[in-house]
Amino acid sequence: MIFKKYQHIERFGTTEVEGIELGTCHVFPKIDGTNASLWIDNNHDLQCGSRRRHLTEEDDNAGFYSYSLTSIEIHDFFLANPALRLFGEWLVPHSLKTYRKDAWRKFYVFDVTRDLPEELPSGEKFEYLTYEEYEPLLKAYGIDYIPCIAIYENADYDAFIKCLKGNTFLVEDGRGDGEGVVIKNYSYRNRYGRTTWAKIVTSEFQEKHTKEMGPANKSNRIAAEENIVEKYCTTALIDKVIAKIEVECGGWSSAFIQRLLNTVYHDLVTEDCWNFVKEFKNPMVNFKRLYGLVIAKIKKTKPELF
Repeated sequence: MIFKKYQHIERFGTTEVEGIELGTCHVFPKIDGTNASLWIDNNHDLQCGSRRRHLTEEDDNAGFYSYSLTSIEIHDFFLANPALRLFGEWLVPHSLKTYRKDAWRKFYVFDVTRDLPEELPSGEKFEYLTYEEYEPLLKAYGIDYIPCIAIYENADYDAFIKCLKGNTFLVEDGRGDGEGVVIKNYSYRNRYGRTTWAKIVTSEFQEKHTKEMGPANKSNRIAAEENIVEKYCTTALIDKVIAKIEVECGGWSSAFIQRLLNTVYHDLVTEDCWNFVKEFKNPMVNFKRLYGLVIAKIKKTKPELF
């Protein structure tokens, strides 16, 4: 097996995950670390990955590679299950700093896949194991995993919000809720035939309910850019980019401001462009103005950096 990038998890309510709530839904805590994966290659050697790259001793991901090579539990698991691949979160400090002290620098599995000999109609060459399939396997080898906190049949937004509130998985007592929740429907395929999960992020939910977004159908052309930034350039996105820069660069410096501005804008456009095109009914967008509004939002949100 070779390196495989983990899927992008879509915001609940967007067209990419339309209808995911219909059927059996498993809800999981979302934790704020760095994405990581493990698998065995054709020579039966353990391999490690981050979200975007194959890791090596010289190109580690905040210590995950070194940790994995010394884990007896992981080696024993793959000795018995060489056809499986583990995806999870390597919990190192990012934007959320309220986790318990004993929770850090551990690998928490959130998905297990099995490669397939033939490609599916969607183009995928793998399948996800359900929680009921992989949970006993991980438990048997003492591997940490993110537990399912609720199972719903034909759920709705309010049901998922009940899971969001009071979700304190790994969080210190009295330090509030976790980062959010992830919604999985193992039978679901989106309109493109792909397996896709949905997410609701705690800070974005709070922003939505403290300040209502302006109407999306204003006739003034500039309203589209303002609405896009208000909806998608969230504090959660800005904090996550800052945290990633700090991890990669060993701290924060004013020299990284331009990188912050460009990365937030890049992530908004690449990850959410399709969402706001559909939501705002094919709006006419001035991307130069959109970039300026993103910069203004970052400066307003994080004045201490400027």
